[in-house]
Amino acid sequence: QVQLVESGGGSVQAGGSLRLSCAASGHTYRSYYMGWFRGTPGKEREAGAGIASDGFTSYADSVKGRFTISRDNTKNTLYLQMNSLKSEDTAIYYCAAAGVGWRLLHRLPSVAEVVYWGQGTQVTVSS
Repeated sequence: QVQLVESGGGSVQAGGSLRLSCAASGHTYRSYYMGWFRGTPGKEREAGAGIASDGFTSYADSVKGRFTISRDNTKNTLYLQMNSLKSEDTAIYYCAAAGVGWRLLHRLPSVAEVVYWGQGTQVTVSS
């Protein structure tokens, strides 16, 4: 069992930056593929960034070059550094862990491949 708790969301003007954190419980954290999804009311969550247990990172085209995902396995923490934020980045951001069988995934996961979700943190970007 893995519990995920996000922090770091908030409001920022376009062009600004935010850093999200996700604290994970459980000694098997390093075995999981971890990712950040985002969603808005009426739209299915979509993966924005992901990092495999071997450190391989994947990004959606919409955030590539602006967002950086990283993980600290000694602190059981996942991060998302978001720079050059745009109004279209406004969403609820969810930390997610894919099933252990996907730990070496070298692409973004689908919602169906996620087994653990955080509660979400709101990011609002004003233009």
